[in-house]
Amino acid sequence: MPMSVLELAPRAVGVSAGEALRSTTELARRVEELGFRRVWVAEHHNMPSIASSSPAVLIAHLAAATSRIRVGAGGVMLPNHSPLVVAEQFGTLEALHPGRIDLGIGRAPGTDQRTALALRRTMAGLSADGFPRELAELIGYFEGEVDGIVATPGRGDEPAIWLLGSSGFSAELAGLLGLPFSFAHHFSARNTVPALELYRRSFRPSRWLSEPYAKIAVNVVAAETDERARWLAGPAALAFLKLRSGTPEPLTTPEQAAAYPYTELNRAFIEDRWADQAIGAPDTVRRRLADLLARTGAAELMITTMVPDLADRTRSFELVAEKVVLTG
Repeated sequence: MPMSVLELAPRAVGVSAGEALRSTTELARRVEELGFRRVWVAEHHNMPSIASSSPAVLIAHLAAATSRIRVGAGGVMLPNHSPLVVAEQFGTLEALHPGRIDLGIGRAPGTDQRTALALRRTMAGLSADGFPRELAELIGYFEGEVDGIVATPGRGDEPAIWLLGSSGFSAELAGLLGLPFSFAHHFSARNTVPALELYRRSFRPSRWLSEPYAKIAVNVVAAETDERARWLAGPAALAFLKLRSGTPEPLTTPEQAAAYPYTELNRAFIEDRWADQAIGAPDTVRRRLADLLARTGAAELMITTMVPDLADRTRSFELVAEKVVLTG
């Protein structure tokens, strides 16, 4: 089973953005050694716990710091950028690192409405008409020219293009275009199976794929025991709780997360969030991932591990590679 990594450059209390990004670089080197297929970084804005707000810049750094692993965006949120800029950025990356760059495209801004307005003077994701049109324009720059404009780099330097989604819209569009599809199971678990079924029903063979290829992103925290894994997952759970309440903060330590005065409603929210993810000792993680694969038929798993300490985060990936499933 191909295994990949979705890295958000987690930033904890007292940790600078530079320190968080250097940890991400170390992690990318280590997961390459462990045999993971790709490492993607996500575009999020106005989130103090995430330092991966500029995927193209970070990808350039990670690709230069590694040698074999595929490096990409999971993803670039198209409402925040003009298609020409994305084509030039990722055309440049592909020209510099041929055959190693992935471009995952999302339809939502990946942030709150005020920040979306600051990014590209738009208040929401692209419409049902606007997103396919801008996606077609983006792909057009890699293939040739669009309205007399040539992307250089861009034309002839096409990265591997993916569509990302957390609902049915991008799933159906990815199928109709014959593109690989990556589903955000890590924050939209209830929609995973319906979206993948829709993707497969809608699929049409293309120059990219002759048959559907679906990947799912899942939260994984592996440790020596179930109890320690859940303890390590505490900061991510609390950060998501704070984000949902409109007060995003950097990640706490596990000790601080454990001491937080949760209400019963808070605890129920966290239990629901972790219910269909893979947090625990290697045997627990293996069972949960096997069950997820059986239900979804995914061709690839992408692991995201929001653990603030680099040593604990790295150890989680080592346990997955060594004791859960083979990577490749």
